[in-house]
Amino acid sequence: MERAILYLAITNHGFGHATRMASVAATIQKFCPEVLLIMVTTAPRWLLECYIEGDFIHRPRAFDLGVVQADSLTMDKAATLAKLLEIKKKQHSLIASEVNFIRQNRVHLILADIPFLASLIAKAANIPCWSISNFGWDLIYRDWGGEFLEVADWISDCYSKCDRLYRLPFHEPMSAFTNIIDVGLTGGSPRYAAEDLRASWGITAPLVKTILLTFGGLGLQQLPYDNLSLFPDWQFIVFDPSAPDLPNLVKITDRKHRPVDFMPICGRVVSKPGYGTFAEATRLQVPLVTVTREDFAEAAFLIEGLSNYNQHQILSPTELFEGSWDFLHQSLLQPKISQPIAKDGNEAIANAVLKYF
Repeated sequence: MERAILYLAITNHGFGHATRMASVAATIQKFCPEVLLIMVTTAPRWLLECYIEGDFIHRPRAFDLGVVQADSLTMDKAATLAKLLEIKKKQHSLIASEVNFIRQNRVHLILADIPFLASLIAKAANIPCWSISNFGWDLIYRDWGGEFLEVADWISDCYSKCDRLYRLPFHEPMSAFTNIIDVGLTGGSPRYAAEDLRASWGITAPLVKTILLTFGGLGLQQLPYDNLSLFPDWQFIVFDPSAPDLPNLVKITDRKHRPVDFMPICGRVVSKPGYGTFAEATRLQVPLVTVTREDFAEAAFLIEGLSNYNQHQILSPTELFEGSWDFLHQSLLQPKISQPIAKDGNEAIANAVLKYF
């Protein structure tokens, strides 16, 4: 029997798309170790290895860019537009080189999160393309108007050629896709016992006074770490290597640990809007504090989903970046919807892939 070969194409933007796709890939590998995974992303291999325990091929390629950003919240629209137009101009050669690779490696199926050229690559290679996401890049660019409208139309047209979409929770309509299957939350699960984590990292504060600060792979320049001195008997956990050395700040510096591993020992997670963090915290029912984001259209859908299904607080950027963080002393808001959200996204997509093979 021929070995099943899966090509996973991942948006070149931050770490969130890579980690949520790696969660699905790890589930496929757990259910069927024989499947060969080809992870196509510019995200670093160590990040993928935090989620995928077995072997995989890492092919560092970018077919899109998301948004050019200085950090997790600061966007450069002009640079983004220039790069998108460059991809549009070069799309035929980009597609041709991948089709060549796909044929040589006898790939059977493309899973995409959520580069728009993946469906064109699949069509040219004569194999199916299934997408996984809660939003499309056409939503983000269309919201910016002007010269981005034509780019958004091109991207919507690419998405319309995709064979099916596994639509994740906290989603926009994603109406460019013609065949939509809704699934539950995806994401990683904690790997360590709570008491072991506390012991290894010297975390002694009670749960309600242990706070995870996580702002994605791009970090955040302007986080007001000075505020931590106002909470001397609390402990804050960060993955930011450039954070200052403070007595109540625990810096996680090794690459084996992920934010999701620490969530169960935290009373709250403080984060920017991002599907991965929102989904992992909601899967574990760890309360989440987030900040509004006006110029990134996905954020409104994420915040609505969070408000419906998890304990939460929604801050303005001013409250997070210029306030004294008294929100930590305030009560959490309860989820608006009482029934729990489905959490079986990894398994549902993995089972569909294996059924296809």
